[in-house]
Amino acid sequence: MADIKDKLRQLKKEREARSKSQIIKDTWEKMEKAENLSLKEKLNRLINLTREEKPQKPQAVPFEPLKREPLQFFENPYPLDTKYGKIVLSSGLEIKGEILSCLSKDETFKSLDLSTALFIDLETTGLSGGTGVVPFLVGLGYYRDDKFWVSQFFLGDLAEEERMIQDISQFFLDMNFQSVVTFNGKGFDMPLLETRFILYRRSFHLSSLPHLDFLYSARSLWRHKYESCRLYYLSREIVEADRSEDIPSAEIPWRYFQYLKTGNFALMEPVLYHNQEDILSLLGVVIMGSFIFSEEKEEEMADAMDLYGAGKIMENIGEVEKSVYFYKRALDGKLSDEVSFMAKRKLSHYFKKNSEWEKAVSLWNDIASSPVVSSAQLYSIRELAMHFEHRAKKYEEAKKMAEEGFVVSQGVSSYYEKDFTYRMERLRRKIQEQKEKKM
Repeated sequence: MADIKDKLRQLKKEREARSKSQIIKDTWEKMEKAENLSLKEKLNRLINLTREEKPQKPQAVPFEPLKREPLQFFENPYPLDTKYGKIVLSSGLEIKGEILSCLSKDETFKSLDLSTALFIDLETTGLSGGTGVVPFLVGLGYYRDDKFWVSQFFLGDLAEEERMIQDISQFFLDMNFQSVVTFNGKGFDMPLLETRFILYRRSFHLSSLPHLDFLYSARSLWRHKYESCRLYYLSREIVEADRSEDIPSAEIPWRYFQYLKTGNFALMEPVLYHNQEDILSLLGVVIMGSFIFSEEKEEEMADAMDLYGAGKIMENIGEVEKSVYFYKRALDGKLSDEVSFMAKRKLSHYFKKNSEWEKAVSLWNDIASSPVVSSAQLYSIRELAMHFEHRAKKYEEAKKMAEEGFVVSQGVSSYYEKDFTYRMERLRRKIQEQKEKKM
C-alpha cells in the first residue's frame, strides 16, 4: 500500500522543482535581453543558479519578489489502498449511515454514507472569525472515482476573493455533495465561509446539508482518555499519523501575510501541507471513532476507555439500552478509577430507574467503599442512605450511611455536607419514634 507521507513529500519536491524551473526560465529571459553579456557569461550564471551548494549561515540580502498567481487550484488524488497512519483510506466507505447518524445526532445520515460527503477545512487570515477574516485556503476532501481527493483553492491575491467564491460555489454545484464533515465547523469554518458567500451574493449550498461536526463526538469519545481533543493531537494518538513536519496553526496567518508582502510561495508550501494533513486527519479520526461502534471492528480497535465514550454518545442521543451495553462492556476492561466510578454511577442510575434495586445497591456499595473521595462516592453514599431509609426502612443502616457521608463530605462538598446533616437529624428522630412505639 502506498504511504501517504511519501506522496506528500513527493508533491512538495515537485512543487519546489517547478518553482526552481520557473526561476531559471525567468533568469534566462532577463539575460537574453542583456546585450552586454557573452554566451559564456550567460551559461556560467545558469550553472551557478542550478548548482547545489553547501548550507551557509543566512545573510541579509535583498529579496526579489516572485510572480504571484492570484488564484490557484490544486488536486491531489490518493488511491483507496493508501495508508494514513494505521488506517486505510478505503475504510471510510465502509462506515454505515446508522453510525454516522449517532455521531452527528442527525437521523438524515441514516440514508447516507461518506461516498458523497465533503470534508472541509479552512486556513484563514485570523482565528477569531468575523467579516474581516478571509479564508485564503479552502481544503476539500471527498471520495470520487475510486480515489480520495484533497482539492485546495488558494487565494494568492485578496482582490480575487470574489472569483474564488464563484469557483467554489460552482464546484459545490458540480460535485453535488450530500453531507458535510468538519472539525469545529459549526463554530468556525461553516459560518465564516457562509459569510463570504453572502458578501458576494452567492447561495451557500452547504448550509442545507446534514453536517457532522466531529469535534463534539470526539469530546464525548475521548475527552476522558486524552489530555487534548485537538485534531492534530487526536490524529497522532489515535490514527498514529506522523505530523512531525507540520507547522503550528497559529503560525499560518503570519505566513500568509508575509507571502502577500514578498510573493515568496515557499512560505505557503507548509501551509498547503498542513491543510492536506488536517483533511486526512479528519477522515482518519472519523474512521477510528466509527470503528468503536462497528461489530466487525469493535473487538480489534476499541479499548475499555473507548467503549465508555461510545456509551456517552448513545446516552446523548437517547439510546439508553445501547449506552448501558457499552458501559457494561467498558467495566469489563481496564478503566481509570475516575472513569470507572462514572460508568458505575451511570449504570446504577439506570438500575434505580428500572427498580433493579439489588444491582443498583451493589454498584453503590462498590463505589462507596472506594478509598478515593469523589463526587461519585458521595452520590453513592447518599443513594444508599435514601435506599435504607425510604425503601428498606432500615433506619439504623441509613443513619450509619449518613454519618459516613457527613465525614467524607467535610471540606469537600458543602452541598453534601448540608444534605447529610439534615438526613442524620431526621433519622435520629425516626429512630427515637420507633423506640417509643415499641415501649
